[in-house]
Amino acid sequence: MSLSRREFIGIGTAAVAGAALAPGLRLVELAQARSPDEAVTSLQRWGLLVDINKCHDCDACVTACHEENGVQSHGRPATDAQWIRKVTLKDKQTGYVQTLPVMCQHCEHPPCVDVCPTGASFKRADGIVLVDKHICIGCRYCMMACPYKARSFVHEVTTDQKPHAPRGMGTVESCTLCVHRVDAGKIPACVEACNKDGNQAMVFGDLKDPNSAITKQLASAPSTQLRPDLNLNTGVRYRGI
Repeated sequence: MSLSRREFIGIGTAAVAGAALAPGLRLVELAQARSPDEAVTSLQRWGLLVDINKCHDCDACVTACHEENGVQSHGRPATDAQWIRKVTLKDKQTGYVQTLPVMCQHCEHPPCVDVCPTGASFKRADGIVLVDKHICIGCRYCMMACPYKARSFVHEVTTDQKPHAPRGMGTVESCTLCVHRVDAGKIPACVEACNKDGNQAMVFGDLKDPNSAITKQLASAPSTQLRPDLNLNTGVRYRGI
């Protein structure tokens, strides 16, 4: 995409996204819990391991995510925002069925960041991929670039927003790994809900810490990325697929 193309898109559509934001609201600042003097570091990389063998046919993780971040359903699954969704896999030869949660995979080399014309899609130093809703123009290039279909476009005016998870009509959004919780030393809402439900199918932690639970589990048994052929080095891995 040429520079003139970027400028044209920015001039022609910035007003659409801007109109959906409350005056004076810096959405990217609210989306990141750390203060400027507590910058994230590349010494950490946050990741998630999902064990499909322990993942049951429930939606505890989806419900917890959407409640935590104020994502509401409008009864239109094809177009409703979904920060996390349950996907059903079926082996056509054997009939074996599995369900697994799919969300932003927080790639080391995120295609969404590469194609964003405004820089709204970005990756923090600790590997969490986010959207700066203040400068997102809703072009949806990131949605087309994401091989996991992990991003959603906000079609409706948003109400009852969470202070830590700003949303706006005409912008794109996706899983943030509950960045506000991570920066406060907590685990993502989906992981907490899965553990409370007794499934223990999700493990969250620092992929660069050799003593973290997720690193030890990844070293103890095989796991895989979704679409490993793309060489994106995702922060989310799966076991049992």
